[in-house]
Amino acid sequence: MWEEFKKFALKGNVIDLAVGVVIGSAFGKIVTSLVNDIIMPIFGLFMGGVNFSALSYPPGEEGIKYGSFIQTVVDFFIIAFSIFLVIRLIGRFRRKEEEEIIEEVEADVKEELLTEIRDLLKQQAEANNHNSRQH
Repeated sequence: MWEEFKKFALKGNVIDLAVGVVIGSAFGKIVTSLVNDIIMPIFGLFMGGVNFSALSYPPGEEGIKYGSFIQTVVDFFIIAFSIFLVIRLIGRFRRKEEEEIIEEVEADVKEELLTEIRDLLKQQAEANNHNSRQH
């Protein structure tokens, strides 16, 4: 059982997942800071400093705090949109890198094909020269 656990725990996928969770947690802190320290103050300026979290029914501490829920939903959409923008930006860089790699491979393939064509033409020319000498 111990051997099976070691195989499972040290499998590449599990380690990759652990690294992803740690990086995701750190990225979550970055996104939270981005939202709380940069985006929300700007959003607050446009909304006139509106903060929904104090709203409740009936007013007071023991009421249904629907304002907190609204604020959480607004925060979620801001965070989701921020992550969308970051992932979109990363996707652009990846596509650019992939296009460069594809262009390099295509150039190599073209060069290889041209070399093969040249060699075939040389062989044909040599064969034609050889055949014309025999006649």
